[in-house]
Amino acid sequence: MGERVEQWIAILSLAFPVVAFLWEFAVIGRKRLGYRVQMDTLAADAANKPYAGVLGDMQHDGHQLKDPSFVLLRVENAGSTKIVSDDYLADPVDHHGIKVTFRDRRVTAVVLTDPSDEVLRDFFFEVRTEGDTVREVVAKPGFRRHNNDADRTGTIQLPKVTLPRGSEYKVLVVLERWPGDNGTGRFPPPVVQGTDGLDRWYDPLVRFLRLRATRTESHVFASRPAWWAIWILIAAVVVQASFTLFLRDDRRPPLGCVGGTLYLHGSTAFAPAVRAAADDYLARCEGADVSIPLEDDTFRGSTDGVTDLDAAGAEAKIPVGKGLGDHLAFTDGLASAGHPRLIPRPVAFSVFTLLVNKDAGVENLTLDQIRDVFAGRVENWSELGGNRVPVHLVNREPGSGTRGTLVEKVLNGKEPPQFTETDCAALDARRYGRCEVSSTDTMLAATAGKAGAVGYSEAAGVDGHRAAGELVKLKIDGREPTAAGVEDANYPYWQTEFAYTYGEPPAGSLAAAFLDFLTQQTGRDILRDQGHGLCSEARNTGECRPV
Repeated sequence: MGERVEQWIAILSLAFPVVAFLWEFAVIGRKRLGYRVQMDTLAADAANKPYAGVLGDMQHDGHQLKDPSFVLLRVENAGSTKIVSDDYLADPVDHHGIKVTFRDRRVTAVVLTDPSDEVLRDFFFEVRTEGDTVREVVAKPGFRRHNNDADRTGTIQLPKVTLPRGSEYKVLVVLERWPGDNGTGRFPPPVVQGTDGLDRWYDPLVRFLRLRATRTESHVFASRPAWWAIWILIAAVVVQASFTLFLRDDRRPPLGCVGGTLYLHGSTAFAPAVRAAADDYLARCEGADVSIPLEDDTFRGSTDGVTDLDAAGAEAKIPVGKGLGDHLAFTDGLASAGHPRLIPRPVAFSVFTLLVNKDAGVENLTLDQIRDVFAGRVENWSELGGNRVPVHLVNREPGSGTRGTLVEKVLNGKEPPQFTETDCAALDARRYGRCEVSSTDTMLAATAGKAGAVGYSEAAGVDGHRAAGELVKLKIDGREPTAAGVEDANYPYWQTEFAYTYGEPPAGSLAAAFLDFLTQQTGRDILRDQGHGLCSEARNTGECRPV
């Protein structure tokens, strides 16, 4: 059943872009009239050009043009077949097919320029002769200009030109600011429409078309780069579908699915990413008799993690020079001294964030302001420009990697003061207070549940938490708490996540296989999706401290 579903997905993923392509270019794209404003500029824009004086001194009907501007409009057949008079949106009795409106501008002159074929001029002008002498050239009824004093708009009308495939023409429009308008600056963009008024100028490229068998619609013109993009997309989908249909490889088991039980310990902040990777590993190793218990009490903090790992190695009586193959501990930063048998490996760097209850009314603090808050020198958010709400400082217990990172990277090595309440729920809503919690989940819940509370957590785990709507991730000196913020803007609150083993895990052990999966295989994608930066991909090697 699963294979059939995947095959149908692959077939549909190929069919949809092909059908879309055929619909866009073989059906509705068969006749397509394209319009493009290639220039809309003021004479003032040429102030430093040699011809600036000529443009600025242009006259019409004996007066100098007021704030003159110039618009060059290109009209082209962008479809695959010839466009004739009946294809235009205008009523059949109208001589013109397109109207262009210029708000707050008068049209003083219109010039046809650069037709792809001289025959196109016959749609714009009638040449009247006497014998072999040209007496006058008169614009045809479909090619005219008009200025409306009532709504202060100038318009031009363009005839229903028969356009063979690939042909085009341009019109240059000379305009001036409406008399009595003493404004300055740019004018509104032109509005191009059919005579029914349904089509408007929204984008740099607009086209109108009429198909006798389909509904009249407006479309954004597909340029030559768009054609190439569509073909590349189809080619990519064909390759992907081929792999899925014939070389089904998406559920390859990780290299070395080793049977046995693997125990994971350590950081509560890094726990969601490790759990997600472990779940994926188990799914890929289905049938290989692999077990990874993921109870909540296995992740009790970085300090407890290395302590548990040390105890497991001692209990197993692993000789010096040998390693334990069924336990791993993850820590926020390097563990403290006193664990001579443990070996750290940098895996990723985690981004942490300071969190405030949204009632605090702050979104960005400087490093100095944060240090004042955690030192107890700020007792009300109004002192920092926030709301008049008491500060409630929620800390992790000593030994937490998240707390240790805060002290090291943000608080300049100074520990926060002792708690005033052991239970955060007991904090008085009317005055400043401090409490401590034992886990990331408790930290988030306590900060969200107390007006004016401020705490801290691993950044990626906040968004999916049930209390996320009550929390604000603080920027530090305007820098975002993201992996990109660390690499591009030196966001300071981050830490290397280390995987600790008891000695060197034996080759072929479950611990060695899971570490390889986490750092070299699909586990890397899971860590990245969880918001962590990969040590193997860090542009600055200092972002993953060397062992």
